[in-house]
Amino acid sequence: MDKKILGAILPGNSTVELKEFDMPKPGHGQVVVKTKASTICGSDIRCIYRAHVGKGPEGYQPGMIAGHEPCGIIVEEGEGLKRFKKGDRVIVYHISGCGVCYDCRRGYYISCKSPYRAAYGWQRNGGMAPYMLCDEKDLIALPDELSYEDGAQVACGFGTCYEALMKIGVSGNDRVLVTGLGPVGLATLMLAKAMGCDTTIGCDVNEERMKLAKDLGLADYVFNSKDVEACEKAIMDVTQGYGCERAIDCSANNSARAMAIRCTREWGKMAMVGEGNDVTFNPSPDIMHGQKSIYGSWVTSLWRMEELVEHLVRWGIHPDKLITHRFELKDVDKAYALMASGQCGKVAVVYPD
Repeated sequence: MDKKILGAILPGNSTVELKEFDMPKPGHGQVVVKTKASTICGSDIRCIYRAHVGKGPEGYQPGMIAGHEPCGIIVEEGEGLKRFKKGDRVIVYHISGCGVCYDCRRGYYISCKSPYRAAYGWQRNGGMAPYMLCDEKDLIALPDELSYEDGAQVACGFGTCYEALMKIGVSGNDRVLVTGLGPVGLATLMLAKAMGCDTTIGCDVNEERMKLAKDLGLADYVFNSKDVEACEKAIMDVTQGYGCERAIDCSANNSARAMAIRCTREWGKMAMVGEGNDVTFNPSPDIMHGQKSIYGSWVTSLWRMEELVEHLVRWGIHPDKLITHRFELKDVDKAYALMASGQCGKVAVVYPD
């Protein structure tokens, strides 16, 4: 009898169901990865958990095993492998692109527009199961210096903010403002500090996440942005009226995004990574007269992931510091409910040996 495994699916009504699936079998160029850690992303909550509202790349296929931030170890090989082998520790880039289009050839599987594109946890089975089937081309080596919980956050959360930080450039000359202190915002602060920025400033309305930014030493200043006018004044005060040379919005909130633009210093650069919603600002006084640049940034590429993993080791930083709660698969419903509440940092589902 074929072996069966349990996997978590998201019906779209703020619940989680554990269902039985066949043990995956690798085909040509594929491997079976034993999942060791799988973290929950805000997009899982926004587009799938509460309701199936995602379209296109974020369109969840009902009945698919959830989890697009997995990390684990290869336990079975298919034919035709070119780099990885059984026993290798790997991170799974959460988009499996066609591999031959313009975007894929640049490493940006996230931007693949081919009908062959399929995201783990969305259009193909993901990491909320003890085993998952992966294409070798979607894997990144996980160094021994990093934990599986570190690796689980690389492809999506940390990769997303690393891409944005590299686009706008960060150095010791820069004060960095981050609006929205969810896991991606916290990761942005952590990386900005590692990249040597002068000062980090974080803003949010969630007291739990503001406290986490302080307790982890990620932000030099933390301000509540519920009163936008007061928050903006506080930012300008601590920057001697200049604003921040670099800013990244991770909030997807209209007023927070607009504040981040206004609080970017003249000739500064600002990036948006928070998904959804809109923003309203006045182009002339808010960006044009200040010669500011605004960047859009969506996830990251395979080569940037390779680079990020190397830098995490060199810088001696660990994404797993952002994990505040861990659950086993049997309690995966509690993990999603907690993440949806926002009263946490990063939430991980772990698979003990």
